[in-house]
Amino acid sequence: MSDPHAGWSQSDRALAAGKLMLAWVALLWLLEVVDVATGHALDGFGVTPRDPSELVDVVPSSFIHFGFAHLAANTVPLLVLGFLAALAGLRRFLLVCALIIVVDGLGVWLMAPDRTNTAGASGVIFGLFGFLLVTGFVERRPLGVLAGVLIAAVWGGSILTGLAPTQTGVSWQGHLIGLLAGVAAALLFRRRPETSRALSAP
Repeated sequence: MSDPHAGWSQSDRALAAGKLMLAWVALLWLLEVVDVATGHALDGFGVTPRDPSELVDVVPSSFIHFGFAHLAANTVPLLVLGFLAALAGLRRFLLVCALIIVVDGLGVWLMAPDRTNTAGASGVIFGLFGFLLVTGFVERRPLGVLAGVLIAAVWGGSILTGLAPTQTGVSWQGHLIGLLAGVAAALLFRRRPETSRALSAP
């Protein structure tokens, strides 16, 4: 995959990644303010499983939260993991996030328990964790492998806890599907080494 930002310096990439993630998180907080101000009218954009009319909420559900405490719990990991994933290129990052959001939303629609309403950015967070965990190994980049190991050391315990089916009020299905979608994204959008140019004249 070609990167239109290939000529950017590392500081340029870091600045762009930081601005993108700050804007993303600011949008989530703005939406929650609107939700509270309207008597939680936006909560209806969560996904209720196996209802065909709910398929339109597959994408919006990743941007809606059930209260400020829910959003606050997701803010730091989304900022950090999103920033790290975006450092490698904004175009690929947006493709990775789009895949995670769609696959996770569809998975929740198929697998969540009846009469539940699922929303929040945690599926994206688990997806970015999976993406960062394996992308260094897939692309055989030592720094990427090291980053994956460090991320696992910092967030691995929380990730495992979030996958436990025994938790109440938590969509472990959405977490698991998001994680698997992130791993799939690392494979699908992996960067291949540039082929060497032929030395012979055409």
